[in-house]
Amino acid sequence: MSASPSHIGGSPRPPLWRPSRTTLLIAGGAFVLGLLLFLVLWMTQRSNQDFYRAPVAPTSDAPVFAPLPVPLPATGQPAGASGLEEPDEDALAERPQLIEQAPSPPPAPAPTTTRPVASANPVPVSSPSPRYPQDALRRRESGKVMVRIEVGPDGVPTATSIVESSQSRALDKAALDAVKRWRFRPAMVDGQPAVGSVVVPIEFNLDR
Repeated sequence: MSASPSHIGGSPRPPLWRPSRTTLLIAGGAFVLGLLLFLVLWMTQRSNQDFYRAPVAPTSDAPVFAPLPVPLPATGQPAGASGLEEPDEDALAERPQLIEQAPSPPPAPAPTTTRPVASANPVPVSSPSPRYPQDALRRRESGKVMVRIEVGPDGVPTATSIVESSQSRALDKAALDAVKRWRFRPAMVDGQPAVGSVVVPIEFNLDR
């Protein structure tokens, strides 16, 4: 009689473990969830790499600028702040310089006078001779009378006075009466007629 395989070797074999359906569903769901997390992480890292992508080298169509030349080292005397050479002090001293002169003071105004001064004395234009007084003729009186005549702008005497008498009242009065009929060219001030005065001699002579 043959022996059973399970009893070969003297000890029984343990039964095989088989996962249940619930276990398989949980394991499958965990696998899918891990795969989704991996895909999300991978997409995030890819997008970050695109954001920090290195700049693209310029194409051949873009303009290329030549670098600026290196400034030459200063030789001789040092340059100024503007980069230009400072002028020599001796050369500046030899240049002509403009000297400002103080303006001259304005001329002083001419002094004004309160009373106009005649530029010329009145000149007689009509001088009738005086009448010889009868009393003086009888007494044989003669002499010269100096008469001052004040003349208005119209050339008419306005006042008369004796400057030097003839020692005869009749002759003095006749001289004053005579000059009152005289007419004059008036004195002129700035081209305009003005008041003036003049002294004229009146002679009485019996021999004439």
